[in-house]
Amino acid sequence: MNKLNTVIAIDGFSSCGKSTLAKQLAKALRFAYIDSGAMYRAVTYHLIANEIDLTDLEAVDENIKLINIEFKYINNENCIFLNGLDVSDEIRKMYVSEKVSKVSPIRSVRKAMVRVQQSLGETCDIVMDGRDIGTQVFPYATVKLFMTADPKIRAERRHAELLSKNELVTLEEIMTNLAQRDYDDTTREESPLICATDAIVIDNTHLSMAQQFDLAMEIIETNRKKAPDKRPTS
Repeated sequence: MNKLNTVIAIDGFSSCGKSTLAKQLAKALRFAYIDSGAMYRAVTYHLIANEIDLTDLEAVDENIKLINIEFKYINNENCIFLNGLDVSDEIRKMYVSEKVSKVSPIRSVRKAMVRVQQSLGETCDIVMDGRDIGTQVFPYATVKLFMTADPKIRAERRHAELLSKNELVTLEEIMTNLAQRDYDDTTREESPLICATDAIVIDNTHLSMAQQFDLAMEIIETNRKKAPDKRPTS
């Protein structure tokens, strides 16, 4: 990675507002925004759409080779394309959410996605959010943030988001889904969700989006000025 590039890594639990914050920061800093979670959702959608048995690792491995993922900025929105098809809305639906934590730990999936993510980080300054950005993808990120919030608040926010898109699911269903995803994410063998030792934690349970943004910007501006270069020399 070019030594002039800056990487802001944002990790954390599901429905903590990582993507919302990352988009705001990228716009303010004029950095590229990369939603790594959307990449895993796109892979999950592809496997579901092609009726691939998620326990058939050989079939999953073969299908990964058929996937091309691109990000395009359209009408002020960061859209994700899977093999030329805009899947930005479809991958947010509950049937994908219910399966993504089963797909993301698969080694071949993670290796493929990490390669793409790291290659994006070599081209420009970026803000990337996910679950292992600061620990695995960019352990040498300039600034690392870790997002968390009360589980009930997270579920209520996700419920409101889905209802705004006319997807009718109950709050109880979402709470169950988030609890399972938290468990899967934190206990998986391959790149589990953990807070990097040098990450700064933001608990946004009682923060508005504006307050969260202001806090994150203050952290970034303070820390990137004094952050040592942690990138490998070889």
